[in-house]
Amino acid sequence: MIGSLRGVVIDRGEEGEVLIETGGVGYRVTVPTPTLVPLELGCPAFLHVHTHVREDAIVLYGFATRDQRRCFEALVGAHGVGPSLALAILSAHTPASLQRAVLADDIDALMLVPGVGRKTAARLLIELKARLDLPDLGVERTTAAREGAGVRAEVRAALAGLGYGPDEVRQVLQSVPAEGATEEVLRAALRELAATP
Repeated sequence: MIGSLRGVVIDRGEEGEVLIETGGVGYRVTVPTPTLVPLELGCPAFLHVHTHVREDAIVLYGFATRDQRRCFEALVGAHGVGPSLALAILSAHTPASLQRAVLADDIDALMLVPGVGRKTAARLLIELKARLDLPDLGVERTTAAREGAGVRAEVRAALAGLGYGPDEVRQVLQSVPAEGATEEVLRAALRELAATP
C-alpha cells in the first residue's frame, strides 16, 4: 500500500488529477482542490496518499497534510460517502472547519458542498460525530468552537439573504477570519466580495 509520494509534477489533468513521477514511474493521483492549487508542472511535490482498492481498479488519492488524509479516510468510512463526495467535502472545507461544523451541528456548512442536500447533510452530521473525533486536528469540544461555527452559520445565512450564491459564500468564508463577532466577520466578507472582480 502506498502511503506517500515524493516526486515531480509532470502533468495536471482534469477533475483534480495529477501525474507525479518518482523513480522513473508516473503515478496518477486524484487530489482535492486545496491540494491541487500549489502543484505546478515541473515542480517537486510531496503528497500523503490513501490507496483505494476497488474490484476494477486501484486509485490513489493525495493530500497536502496527514490531517486531510485522515479526514478523507473517516469520510469514506461513513455510510453513503464515496471518494468523490469525500473529495468534494475536502475541497469545500479544511479538516478543522469540517470538524467545527460537525461539532456545532451546522447543516448549512455541509450543504455548501455541491451535491449535498439537507437530508444528506443531516445524516452526515450524525455519522461524522464519532468518525471525526481526531484530537490532533486542533479542534476541541469547547464553547469557543461552537460559537465560531455559529457565527459562520449566521454570516452564511446573511450573505445568502443578500443574494450571494453558494459558491461565492463558500469562497469568501475561506478568506475571512474564523473567529470574531458576527458583524465583524460579515463586514469582512462583504469587503472581500466587493473587491472580487
